[in-house]
Amino acid sequence: MSAELDYEVEYNNRARVPENPSIIAGWARDAEAYRVAQQGRWNAISYGPGARHQIDFFPGDGIGPVVMFIHGGYWQALDRSFFSHLAVGLNAHGVDVAIPGYDLCPDVSIDQIITQMRMASQTLAKSGRRLVVSGHSAGGHLAACMLATDWRAVDPSLPRDLVTAAYAISGLFDLRPLAATSINNALKLDEASAKIASPLFWRPPAQGSLDAVVGGDESAEYFRQSRTIVDGWRVVGIATAFTAMSGANHFTVIAPLADPRSPMALRLKQLAGR
Repeated sequence: MSAELDYEVEYNNRARVPENPSIIAGWARDAEAYRVAQQGRWNAISYGPGARHQIDFFPGDGIGPVVMFIHGGYWQALDRSFFSHLAVGLNAHGVDVAIPGYDLCPDVSIDQIITQMRMASQTLAKSGRRLVVSGHSAGGHLAACMLATDWRAVDPSLPRDLVTAAYAISGLFDLRPLAATSINNALKLDEASAKIASPLFWRPPAQGSLDAVVGGDESAEYFRQSRTIVDGWRVVGIATAFTAMSGANHFTVIAPLADPRSPMALRLKQLAGR
């Protein structure tokens, strides 16, 4: 980490993109419209006892891996209902898409959210299919965590390669800088807990691949975060790729998921073996 950077400025995405309220409102409208259009096809699957422990499942043709998309919001905002429309691109190619919810900080810790996403993954694994895990921002962090999870340690009946690939969009993999920002008011991280929750400091995955994508207009720290984990995991033999999307900011970077013809949707289709 660099002591010269102002981490509050680097990580405050809502301040960097003042039009974010209208973008987020657009997500909610588009997501609701897709749920209405898919009425009778999509369903919610419970993976735990809480109200947020639900997975919205948007079916394709039921073949091959499921793509699980984990939403962002700095582990403290939003829910799965804002992101249903991001299943459009992959559904058009026959790929099943699962969008899980999770409890938010400060009601729970980031470690507990990681556990919840493992629970969601285990629930989806009951179909006998592998997972490609994508995610945005905090969801990008959680996607990397799922790839790096030792699934046999979680449940000896699970395949080691339950998660075959992670596709992290504007992800965060070293949480230590957040401890010095206002974002941490809800996260309540200190140096030790931030490091424990950071996949950059975990044992790297034993298999699979990682794609790290950032918007070209994002802060230097978001570039550093993705490049650092890509470089670190590549050294130990994980297939990695880094992509910067020209003209995209932290909020617009996920829009291509709703376009079946976009490079983002086509890459996830490829990762799902289609």
